[in-house]
Amino acid sequence: MLKKGLFFGICCFASAFSILKQVPNMHYKCRNSQYPRSNLMRLHVPDDKVPWNVEFPDYFPISYTDPSVYGKPWADVDFEKEGANPQRISWNQIDTSLNVDRTSFTGNYRLNTDGLPMNPMGRTGIKGRGLLGRWGPNHAGDPIVTRWARDLVTKSVKVDSTTKKPILQFVSIQRKDSKEWAIPGGMVDPGEMITETLKREFAEEALNCLEKTEAQRKAVNDRLDKAFKNGVEVYKGYVDDPRNTDNAWMETVAYNFHDDKNDIFNMNFKAGDDAIGVRWMNIDRNIKLYASHKHFIEKVVQLRGAHW
Repeated sequence: MLKKGLFFGICCFASAFSILKQVPNMHYKCRNSQYPRSNLMRLHVPDDKVPWNVEFPDYFPISYTDPSVYGKPWADVDFEKEGANPQRISWNQIDTSLNVDRTSFTGNYRLNTDGLPMNPMGRTGIKGRGLLGRWGPNHAGDPIVTRWARDLVTKSVKVDSTTKKPILQFVSIQRKDSKEWAIPGGMVDPGEMITETLKREFAEEALNCLEKTEAQRKAVNDRLDKAFKNGVEVYKGYVDDPRNTDNAWMETVAYNFHDDKNDIFNMNFKAGDDAIGVRWMNIDRNIKLYASHKHFIEKVVQLRGAHW
């Protein structure tokens, strides 16, 4: 017979693993809409024409890469504009020449007749890279910092009157570009470990670390080293991001860092970098968030047995 503690641990691991494996089977936010920060409308793609293996003879999407991407150190060359050969790129592997991870969490992606990566989730109605720096997968990290909503007087955990489940809160930032609320995440720098990305992005966007002194930044990083020690991976895969194109897309690893006693993340939050607002946000099924972030939050709710 399994001991109670061991049984509970196995069940929690199995639950977290099953949550992690749930992957969206269709993208919506990167289809049938105006491309962000442009006047370009995507070519309409019906649901049944999204998969690449379904013939779509009238599919001739416009190719677009935002001018802000050209020449940036975090961006690839533009093969269409500069006449470079995409076959020289180490697709589906670690590109040691640039220290860039070109593997996808979804498995090996296909290349089109021009030698460019094909979005593993199918057509988006626009080609090129759009606002993204890399052809193929663009990797990010999303730290989901949570705590229980508590009564200000009694400090007891608040419970929803309908579901009878405890209410979770998470640290949410308001994006500068779209004004939408989101998880304070961001791009993985070349050669950077995902654990470092999670801490760096949280410090920059939720704690305005870029405007602090070196001594203040060190103090923040020391606190985050402790606070981010015991995270749980809740998602790893494709992101339905409005910036995605047929040839460039977002992927992420999302971790939950839960403050069960509401004391670890008792910090003075201040929006910084790409954020214009930051707050603890109550979680329920009606929250409206950027890209696939609501999907990631729901996984945390399932993991913690919270109200939804």
